[in-house]
Amino acid sequence: MRLTHLPSGIVVSCQNERSQTQNKEVAFKILRGKLYDIEQQRITDEQARLKGQHVSAGWGNQIRSYVLHPYHMVKDLRTDYETGNTTAVLDGHIQEFIEAYLQSTIGE
Repeated sequence: MRLTHLPSGIVVSCQNERSQTQNKEVAFKILRGKLYDIEQQRITDEQARLKGQHVSAGWGNQIRSYVLHPYHMVKDLRTDYETGNTTAVLDGHIQEFIEAYLQSTIGE
């Protein structure tokens, strides 16, 4: 028994069993398995493309540095934008950092 999946062009054949219907069932199982593997590979490739290159979270890869003693300063290491209002930044008010980053990527 030979099966061809027309959209992908995958050809599967099976001659192990004595009955043609059993061979057909086994060939369908093999074809489903191959199509499943192809789909899983496509999903994995898409996830890798969306995730991008791996960047380790080691020393030297930080985005901002926070100095809270003896003086107060938060500095964005990508754009060199800094502020002395550490309390607001730690509370989540980082709009100035976002704008500085966007301006640095645009080139203004």
